[in-house]
Amino acid sequence: MEDHRATAKVRVNGTPAEATLFCTEPPGAADGGGGEGAELRWRCAGGAAAERVLSLDADVLGVEVRGKEVVVKAFVAADAAARSVSCAAGAGKGGGRRRRKSDYVFEMAAGEDAAAAWGDRMRNCLDSLGRPKRLFILVNPFGGKKCGKKIYEAEIKPLFEAAGVNVTMQETQYQGQAREVASSLDLAHYDGIVCVSGDGVLVEVVNGILQRTDWEEAIKISIGVVPAGTGNGMAKSLLHSASETYSVPNAVFAIIRGHRQSLDVCTIVQGTNTFFSVLNMTWGLVADIDIESEKYRWMGSARFDFYALVRIMNLRKYHGCIQFVPAPGYEAYGDAVKQVEDCTVECQEQNGKSVCSYQGPSIEFQGSEWRSLDGPFVSVWINNVTWAAESIMAAPGAKFSDGYMDAVIVRDCPKADLLALLMKMGDGTHVKSPYVTYLKVRCFRLSPGQLVENPKRGGIIDVDGEVIARGEGTYGKNQNQDAMDYGPSIQMIVHRALATPEEMDLSDAASHLELEAAKQHSPVPPPLGSAIS
Repeated sequence: MEDHRATAKVRVNGTPAEATLFCTEPPGAADGGGGEGAELRWRCAGGAAAERVLSLDADVLGVEVRGKEVVVKAFVAADAAARSVSCAAGAGKGGGRRRRKSDYVFEMAAGEDAAAAWGDRMRNCLDSLGRPKRLFILVNPFGGKKCGKKIYEAEIKPLFEAAGVNVTMQETQYQGQAREVASSLDLAHYDGIVCVSGDGVLVEVVNGILQRTDWEEAIKISIGVVPAGTGNGMAKSLLHSASETYSVPNAVFAIIRGHRQSLDVCTIVQGTNTFFSVLNMTWGLVADIDIESEKYRWMGSARFDFYALVRIMNLRKYHGCIQFVPAPGYEAYGDAVKQVEDCTVECQEQNGKSVCSYQGPSIEFQGSEWRSLDGPFVSVWINNVTWAAESIMAAPGAKFSDGYMDAVIVRDCPKADLLALLMKMGDGTHVKSPYVTYLKVRCFRLSPGQLVENPKRGGIIDVDGEVIARGEGTYGKNQNQDAMDYGPSIQMIVHRALATPEEMDLSDAASHLELEAAKQHSPVPPPLGSAIS
């Protein structure tokens, strides 16, 4: 890497200073446009104040030239105008601080030509970072407290405009529309799809993309999520992994910076019915709380805490059986069983040719690998990411792309202990309870049964916040047509993810070989809205 420095006399927001623009030239570059380590430094005249630093990657949204002025549109910690040299070691990490948009106006003493040259240099640096230029944004105006459109106009749109991102925005008008849009959208026109919602629109987009017949190309599109709903588990998980404070602006800035995080996708199958999950599957207590609390949606996220108390005081247990293939190190859990028949989905035919959407991973497990646990169960919770909601760390050991699901199982627990257990979900310590079985699995099969207290009543199976199966007598049973039946076995298998190879920083040959091997059976899109530190 060759260093490129430019120094000039300027006035920064009206104060005389000397500024230095530092860029690195990547191998083969001719314009000195390497932006990853680019910085803009300045010290006000007199030298009394500390030197200020803006990282073009970690702090800058965009750049605009107005005559002899260069306007640097930054997104920095709310308690400081810019990072001082003494804090420079934390550049690019965010540090969990809240940020705000702030403009720095550099008036060039040398005039308009100098301003144009500095503006071009900074834009070249930003362009070299691989940031998205064109985004399709889906806004759910009905999620959470129905503030999605307001959040977009007040907090999201201004940041994209400052970054020079061209956006196409569409509001969803009904459940399932995001899936329809994702299944037919001409993806060649966009660098990514952004979901402004809770987790529901994200799940619909993933299902829409993977149900396309051109899914092998479609999965290359990046997917972003900005929290504007009730649960927001994916947005919380992504920001938490990047050590960023959970907020709408921080999620938007992560998307603007083009940071990507590969993600496992779970295929859920019952007969010929298939659904793709990126968050979790629940049955029992957690599902009952999530779905039955819908009647209290006006309370926002507080509805979960309120209805959890209601359900604990009137605790339910369900008959049933679960089978699973444990991850290495968890083989001692459960009892040995023989493998039952695999669930498969047949390709459709169109004009005499086989036309397949994504069918899930073609992996078979030996019968000796399967283990089982019998009920009754209080709760079964299968997780793909760490956070189920903004304040619920459901699976503290979950990883985005480790190829495993994290199972949290409660079979019997006194009410007082169960209440204490739920109160520990904010930091994930609930999994240490002796009443909790916590393990990682590669494949999972649920055979749900009836309520112990009422054999005529079944339960609810909830996937990523949406019901896929309901038993008799459950909430909403007669008003909804569910994707699957309650009673027959439902299988869930994880498909390990792989981010687009050219967008990864491969540090050595071993990493490259591992990615290439995973690529052969891990076709999952990398979401935007995350950060790889």
